[in-house]
Amino acid sequence: MAVDPLSAELLYRSCDTSSFDFKTTAELEDLPGLAGQDRVLEALKFGTGIRRHGYNLFVLGRDGAGQQETVTRFLADIAPRERAPSDWVYVMRFSAPNKPISLELPKGIGTALKDGMANLVAELRVTVPAVLESEDYQNRTQVIAEEFRERQEKSFEELRARAEAEGLALLRTPSGFALAPVHAEGPHQGEVLKPDEFNALPEAERKRIETSIQTLQKELAEVLEHIPGWEKEHRLRLQEVNDEIAKRLVETAMADLRKRFDVTPALRDWLGVVAADLVENIALFAGTEQVQTPNGMVPPADLLRRYEVNVIVSNLPDEAASENGSHIGGGAPIIYEDHPTMQNLVGRVEHVPQMGALITDFTLIKGGSLHRANGGYLLVDAMKLLREPFAWETLKRALRRHKVIIESPGEFMSLVSTVTLEPDPVPLEVKVVLFGDRYLYYMLSNLDPEFAELFKVAADFDDVLDREPDNDLLYARFLAGLCRSEDLLPLDPSGVARVTERASRLAEDAEKITTAVRPIADLVREADYIARERHAGIITAEHVDAAIDAQVARADRMRESSLELITRDIIMIDTEGEVVGQVNGLSVLSMGEVSFGRPSRITARVRMGLGTARVLDIEREVDLGGPIHSKGVLILSGYLSATFLPEIPFSMSASLVFEQSYGGIDGDSASSAELYALISALAEVPIAQGLAVTGSVNQLGQVQAIGGVNDKIEGFFDICMRRGLTGDQGVLIPAANVKHLMLRQDVVDAVERGVFAIYPVETIEEGVELLMDQPAGARNAEGHFTDGSVYARAEARLAAFADNQRRFAQRVDDNGRK
Repeated sequence: MAVDPLSAELLYRSCDTSSFDFKTTAELEDLPGLAGQDRVLEALKFGTGIRRHGYNLFVLGRDGAGQQETVTRFLADIAPRERAPSDWVYVMRFSAPNKPISLELPKGIGTALKDGMANLVAELRVTVPAVLESEDYQNRTQVIAEEFRERQEKSFEELRARAEAEGLALLRTPSGFALAPVHAEGPHQGEVLKPDEFNALPEAERKRIETSIQTLQKELAEVLEHIPGWEKEHRLRLQEVNDEIAKRLVETAMADLRKRFDVTPALRDWLGVVAADLVENIALFAGTEQVQTPNGMVPPADLLRRYEVNVIVSNLPDEAASENGSHIGGGAPIIYEDHPTMQNLVGRVEHVPQMGALITDFTLIKGGSLHRANGGYLLVDAMKLLREPFAWETLKRALRRHKVIIESPGEFMSLVSTVTLEPDPVPLEVKVVLFGDRYLYYMLSNLDPEFAELFKVAADFDDVLDREPDNDLLYARFLAGLCRSEDLLPLDPSGVARVTERASRLAEDAEKITTAVRPIADLVREADYIARERHAGIITAEHVDAAIDAQVARADRMRESSLELITRDIIMIDTEGEVVGQVNGLSVLSMGEVSFGRPSRITARVRMGLGTARVLDIEREVDLGGPIHSKGVLILSGYLSATFLPEIPFSMSASLVFEQSYGGIDGDSASSAELYALISALAEVPIAQGLAVTGSVNQLGQVQAIGGVNDKIEGFFDICMRRGLTGDQGVLIPAANVKHLMLRQDVVDAVERGVFAIYPVETIEEGVELLMDQPAGARNAEGHFTDGSVYARAEARLAAFADNQRRFAQRVDDNGRK
């Protein structure tokens, strides 16, 4: 059952540069966006091709895998071939100003309409005052005014003549018109009689005058009654003239506009309403400084905003589109919403302060990313979306309704009472692409019933690719495209090989390459910096190694601190000698982007139990052990029960602990190490402290693969290296992890020199023999373990525990009967 250490060739898989037929990556073509991701490619083709509601996409993948860039490139390839979406504008609804009208217009018409309406208003502000000051207009209005004045004066002259014939005068007073008697002759002829003079007249004369005054007052009242009607007629005639001129001016000014923008029935109807409103409000263009409104005097310019056009979506030419954050090249837009708040998605209505109040109108409506992406694709990070209040529900509501309704969080929660607008909704036809990790996707699938109805297509990015010659060349083309797009120095074959090997290390698998773009891109950028600093024209393996070393050095403080604590014996780890019930377990510490391996001392103690096999997990008892770690401890209990004394009840009590561990522990990668410590304590056989162990175990005693094997090996190697390699040190790993080895060069060199060893074990028995340097033992035909073996000694001690427990129980019973 001897296990040979691994040869150095199995510890690191080098990239074969002989398969590269290029001198630098500058000779290679760029890599297609989804090479090696056939599953994702099919999902994207299906999701973008099917035009049914609910078939939006959720792109799954590890953080840093470049899903957004890859999907954007895919969409940028198909979007230009799709129909360009419409422009959308908001305009005034003159019959209900608080309910603006949304108009759908052909591509590029929105901005042209806005400019056309602005030119119309500017033209009328010039032509209307000019016409009002023209001689023809002045003559026509003067004729109407003269006719009114003559008619009024004629009526008063006729009444004045009849009054004079009766010896009366028609007087105009501050309070109106009045009739008074006058002197008929003498030096005061025509003057109004004073009261005493009137009273001195004969009674018959006074009665005649009073009768005449009553008669003429009735006629005066009739004349005065007709004056409002004459004034109304005067105003109507002036209005007819003004309307005639206004219609002529408006028709002339709008003739080209209506012809140019006769593109949709809705726009045609609105322009007709605009013409009627312009005629009705032509006085706004008269050039006055203030206009009377129900809210007070305001400048005419404020009221002329009613004729503006608010463009919320415009499919501009390419140059302008890039400024608008859209990808438009005659096809569907591709919009990435980096800050997916509720209002950034569906738009908002802004308010401005005026005289102590907040006011708004349709020109203050701002469109959202759903408006801009309408007819195309909206890309959103799912985690950012879920972090914003109401944003997730708002997006789902828009997708369910197939329309965008502008609403604010205050209105949504009924917290705002400010009078605002109710814009027409905009019909929505969009493909939403969410980006997130797998945990988020499955969480939404389980907890939100609407998620599965609205996001029916999952595009799941592979985390790794098979490392084979064809994929190595594809990886080289990926690096070529990265260097070309970011103006980096090209890589030679050795540089490509070293980056590929690093990609395998990041994938934790010598047979795979990580698809995570960000760490590889960072590595190439940093290697480019080093190459330029050294005045090199290409990036070689030397520059890549220097960049890797620099990355490690920048983030190495915690690892160095951990090593120092161990080498100074503050944290106790033995790397020489033998100890019963003590083994070096290996774990990985991860902090952000940094992870490193660190050994931990695991100890076990056993004693007679009370008729049961109980393994006390101290980490669990103090709530420092996670559920997976606790599961591993229970599994090793099952292994012990099935391996030793299968027909006799166990009578053992054992305790396991990670010494000097003050944080949480989870995972089962130390379960094999814990089992070795228990077997050592039972058999009272020491374990070599120059060896460390990692690997999980099942109830059959098979050692199972674990994660982080490279970090774990290197973590123990660093301790041994600092204390001095003796040639007896090494690490036991699961045999299934051999294919994952991509170790540092100094570890490989130490193995090649024979001063450090890595042992692949498949069973607990193999590990026992390596750690304790004695046969594990196997049951013979009589069912007994080999004499002198570790398992025979362990079973003998367990049998002694059982026998002692029976004698103890018997003694207790005897005492009880006495």
